[in-house]
Amino acid sequence: MQDDGAPQQATDTIETSSPTKSGLLAIGSASVLSACGGNDGLNTSSLSSAAPPPETAPSSAQLLPIPITEQAAARFLMQAGMGASRTEIKKVQTLGYSAWIDQQMQMPASLSRWDWLVTKGMNASEFRNSQAGFDSCAWRKLIQSPDTLRQRVCFALSEIFVISIDGLVNGGGWKAFAAAHYLDLLEANCFGNYRDLLQKISTSTSMSLYLTYRGNTKFNPATGALPDENYARELMQLFSIGLVNLNQDGSVITQNGVPVETYQLEDITGLARVFTGWDFDLAQSNTSTPDYHRRPLRQYPNKHETGASSFLGKTIPAGISGEEALKLSLDILFAHPNVAPFIGKQLIQKLVTSNPSPAYVARISAVFNANAFGVRGDLGAVVKAILLDPEARGRNLATSSLTEFVFNPQAGKIREPILRFCAWARAFNASSPSDTWRIGDTSDAGTKLGQSPLRSPSVFNFYRPGYVPPNTAIANAGLIAPEMQIVNESSVVGYLNFMQNTIDGMRGGNDLKADYSGLMALAHDPVALVGEMNLLLAAGQLDLGTLQRIQNAIGTMPFTTDRAKLLRIHAALTLVLATPEFIVLK
Repeated sequence: MQDDGAPQQATDTIETSSPTKSGLLAIGSASVLSACGGNDGLNTSSLSSAAPPPETAPSSAQLLPIPITEQAAARFLMQAGMGASRTEIKKVQTLGYSAWIDQQMQMPASLSRWDWLVTKGMNASEFRNSQAGFDSCAWRKLIQSPDTLRQRVCFALSEIFVISIDGLVNGGGWKAFAAAHYLDLLEANCFGNYRDLLQKISTSTSMSLYLTYRGNTKFNPATGALPDENYARELMQLFSIGLVNLNQDGSVITQNGVPVETYQLEDITGLARVFTGWDFDLAQSNTSTPDYHRRPLRQYPNKHETGASSFLGKTIPAGISGEEALKLSLDILFAHPNVAPFIGKQLIQKLVTSNPSPAYVARISAVFNANAFGVRGDLGAVVKAILLDPEARGRNLATSSLTEFVFNPQAGKIREPILRFCAWARAFNASSPSDTWRIGDTSDAGTKLGQSPLRSPSVFNFYRPGYVPPNTAIANAGLIAPEMQIVNESSVVGYLNFMQNTIDGMRGGNDLKADYSGLMALAHDPVALVGEMNLLLAAGQLDLGTLQRIQNAIGTMPFTTDRAKLLRIHAALTLVLATPEFIVLK
């Protein structure tokens, strides 16, 4: 510790061992995923020829301290949060990655979305059949809440355990509260146990409305009516085990060259019997207030299928309560070996990279299967392991030489529009002075972001985790790029126009106000101005050619008045937010 009392800069560590081989394939510069810049402040000129990360974790490792640079801290925050700011960069440098994660996980939650709606009077009867207020309470959390890690993981989970506010039908109204509570539920449990989360999702009014098992009733021999199978199918396909059996590294298990399916139609039918008899817990027998959306579903025995139910080779015995049948069913799914690689890989993709190596997935699966205390399903431990993994931090475990401190050229992910927007908002402390957060539904791809919180067009999210953009260098390299599924000509132009108007603050149609005071002091110097934006928005990853072009462009603009300086800032921000190096986070 320094004698003058100044905080000591934290150091990161890498583990080193003998080199191991990898079959990873580098992709050409034609691919959008090849856009990369600095790597934690070290030279990447030999990126294409550098050794890729190993397939297995090292043994008998030694620790090598590495100072956390501003660029490294910013990049970490772009994976672990909703964006980087000068304040959070300094915290990461001071605390170190692991301690920063611990501090974030221990941070108390800010005002819930539900409670914010109540403070705004949205529980008045006039709003019963309205979505008013939902978009505001969702954006407020993403942009302003200090628990940025919790918000990032909550957002990731909302794209795995998908509902959409537009799909909350036959629910007695109060859609804004139903959707707000669902996000509050994900937020409250995002560092908890996966099994507990599965229970709470399965008994939430929002999920029961979206996947239509609210009021689901047992087989009626008189009418031939069968239990609704919607949730039983998606619970297995999307929320737990997936379509095909997996090894712990995420690779597909095959038999005679054909993937082995996890379940069949009879498994869906069997599990659907468990989701009968569940309905709203209407304490006052009405829906005059939204409060019932905050209570778990209630079991009504007269509607529940009491016969035996079989799925995945297991049998739920006859004659037990609906509550016990649900518990046993979720236990069966939780114990399935697919859950760790299926959920773990998707969380890696949401936070760090679209194409994690099998070794990365296997390391995360191992943490899911047993945390430091042998507990299965600890999501907090999984998130921390994902963010601290050598592949996440850009470390090369094959050598202790800092000259080979590189990124895997296949690594990285496209930042989806919500994350791009929030990166700008967080970097410059955007706020709503009147606390109304009038951003609205940004789903329109032609005029806005083409994406908006909890407004996915289907249960399959805005994009599929295995999407391969056809006829691209990405496809030719055998890679995937999930977020490319929502990229088209309209969305590219719509995003830039929306961001340009929002940056200006006078044309955006919302009430966001960014703090550009730090940039105003740099506006006279194109190099310093663009350099600051490069750090806060792109973690220093803009290449020299891109930097030079933006500097030259804004260098032609006057800067003698405050208004002229602001115009320089607006122009530079728009150009930085349009760069491949910003859109693709390496």
